[in-house]
Amino acid sequence: MSTLTRWIVVCLAGLSAAISLAAATRPLGAQEAAYADWRNAHHAVDTLEAGTLDRWDDQPIEAWRERLESARSAFLRAPLSHHPTAEERRAQRLMRADVDAASGAAALLSGGAGTSARCKDRDSAMEEAALISTLYDCFSALGNHLEFEQRSLARATALELLHEIPEAHRREALFRAFTPLWQALNGDGQSIESPYRRLMRLTVGNRPAFGDRVDEAARTVGVDRHTVERWLVGALKTWSAATRGPDIEPWDYWYQHTAVTQPLDQRLKPEDVATLSSRYFQDLGADLSAMGILHDLASRPGKAPLAYTDYVQIGQSIDGIWQPARVRVSATVEKGGLYIANEIIHEDGHAVHMMALRTRPAFFDLGDAVFYEAFADVPSWSVASPAFQRRYLGHALAPQASYEALYAGVMLDIAWGLFELRMLDHPDSDPNQVWTEITQRYLHIRPHPELAWWALRVQLVHAPGYMINYGLGAVLTADLRARIARAVGPFDAGNTRWYPWTAQHLLQFGETIETPTLLRRFLGRPISDQALRRELRRIGATTQATSDSVASKIATASSISAADTTNGGMNRTVD
Repeated sequence: MSTLTRWIVVCLAGLSAAISLAAATRPLGAQEAAYADWRNAHHAVDTLEAGTLDRWDDQPIEAWRERLESARSAFLRAPLSHHPTAEERRAQRLMRADVDAASGAAALLSGGAGTSARCKDRDSAMEEAALISTLYDCFSALGNHLEFEQRSLARATALELLHEIPEAHRREALFRAFTPLWQALNGDGQSIESPYRRLMRLTVGNRPAFGDRVDEAARTVGVDRHTVERWLVGALKTWSAATRGPDIEPWDYWYQHTAVTQPLDQRLKPEDVATLSSRYFQDLGADLSAMGILHDLASRPGKAPLAYTDYVQIGQSIDGIWQPARVRVSATVEKGGLYIANEIIHEDGHAVHMMALRTRPAFFDLGDAVFYEAFADVPSWSVASPAFQRRYLGHALAPQASYEALYAGVMLDIAWGLFELRMLDHPDSDPNQVWTEITQRYLHIRPHPELAWWALRVQLVHAPGYMINYGLGAVLTADLRARIARAVGPFDAGNTRWYPWTAQHLLQFGETIETPTLLRRFLGRPISDQALRRELRRIGATTQATSDSVASKIATASSISAADTTNGGMNRTVD
């Protein structure tokens, strides 16, 4: 980028920030004031239904439900401007879409999942919304009650154990403990009328004229659907070439690639995970405690079966004074280690993004999904860095093995993104076969077309197509990390310039600026997959580990780091 271009970008960023702040602090019209009240009541109800709190603003859930309905009615009755500007028309469209969608799939994140009998209705549910509800419930009712070695495990805990258990036969037994969930979603794998295959046909049949979630993500990054698929396949081919070797069993994938992190996992206890994340963000210039971010990390019956971050109330200017948002993080932390640390840092990345917003209520949201999922991984990928590991865990691993552990999880996300893209393109396909072809060809995993082991992620049924935001999001994450590092310097071990700078130049705008425009302006060019390709080359040429070699691999990675603590890294992705 030339000096003149850089100067223009800086000036535009400053001008946009000033315009955004002015819009955020001006008086609201009747419709937008009612919308702000509706948003706050809606988030309060969700928070209380989820069990995060018993009361909010000293009011019980019944009072908030009354306020929610009253605010909705006021919003729908509010008069509209007779001569709206283009911005006002966009604001009205966003607000109305938000209110209309509030009773849809997003509402599943609050309470009730796993506490009803919805999962058993999966074969009779014929409407898309009803089927999504029943299959989502299966992840809670079945996926969070996996029977293994005479105990019941939550899905996230079971996936974490697949990274850790040294005995192959025990890993296989744990992997197969998912079978009731897989059968609930895809039956015996033979019928075209399985619940998941019906969901795919319904999703495609109900696809809006502007396209599905893959099309939305493609528009955000400024490419077409074909280019998205090409980028995903390109990343998987790069990984495949670097990890060539004999095929391994699916239950061995996580252990083979990530077991090297065990010396560091042992240093991080469950009760210390949130503290580590908070310390890292404070070193990035974002004080989670001062922001009042709530962490709901304990296990309890009926809790949502995935990690997520949401508002308790939105930020808003009242009498010319900015009242900050309140934000909560929901996850189940039953084990420590870098696996869950990555997840909590990702969720806290969403939280600081939400706290950075400075917009009017109509535009008070994070923008397009592929952007905000990608941004949350900007800090969470730092868990892979030797600098992060030295500073926060006092120990670092050998780089090649450590970055292999990082990208093993990223590649699964990309594989899921490609899986959903292909299922949405060909909804009559056998999902087991589609997943088998992808994982054998690019991840060197032995074929098991009799198993629906693609069904490990809640998003596959909660929001069909959503996994593209993690898969394609990896391309954007690598691009954003490179751009931010050029601007503020390295940040894997903290950098107090990081949050103020990203908030000013990237995060504060919310929906004020359409996400494709924001990203292109921020990067100074179109989004590219080259940064991710460069990152993947960091693992060098390696080979698929065998079971007998993993112990040696762990010892080598750990002994190298003991002698030279300038190395290290790891990341795994669940939700």
